[in-house]
Amino acid sequence: MAYRRLSAREIEQRARNIHPGSWAIGATQPLSTLLGSCVAVCLFDPLSRIGGLNHFMLPSIGRRSDAADSLLGGDRAMAALLDALLQRGAKRAQLQAKAFGGGRILTTCGPALDIGLRNATFAKEWLNGEGIPLSASDLLGPWSRKILFLPHTGDALCRRLPTTMATAAVIEREEAAYAKALGDVNTASENRIELA
Repeated sequence: MAYRRLSAREIEQRARNIHPGSWAIGATQPLSTLLGSCVAVCLFDPLSRIGGLNHFMLPSIGRRSDAADSLLGGDRAMAALLDALLQRGAKRAQLQAKAFGGGRILTTCGPALDIGLRNATFAKEWLNGEGIPLSASDLLGPWSRKILFLPHTGDALCRRLPTTMATAAVIEREEAAYAKALGDVNTASENRIELA
């Protein structure tokens, strides 16, 4: 489908929504996400025309072995997205990146708790360490952002949203739903008995 002829609203209606702690790759279907202090990184190989997007909440979750919460951390979310693209035929030397988010949504937190800044710094450092050029970004500031990514072209659309009570509530609801899902999985794994 020729998405270039569609409006951003029409693309958004056809997009697959990526929630916190998730990622997706593809060649045709647009991907979208809503960001507050989280960061989304789009990786794209212009020769194989394949790309993907992730959405992480913190630079790192630590070295816990829980598979359920691993993609909340940027370190694992970036590695998962990169590995999936390479498995689908993307070439590391051809990859380009675009990064978005890291907004300072909660104005009551001090500089030491500025999760958006920590996420944005992590994303840039990770890409630099992997030798993947950052071709475009919209990071930091007092905004929430709606991201649309076309994985077959590498085009990304970023709409800054004023942080209103409504957008903050949507972001908080998505993050809380993901945290609850993690709690349910972790509780189930803690109660599991393995028989030898």
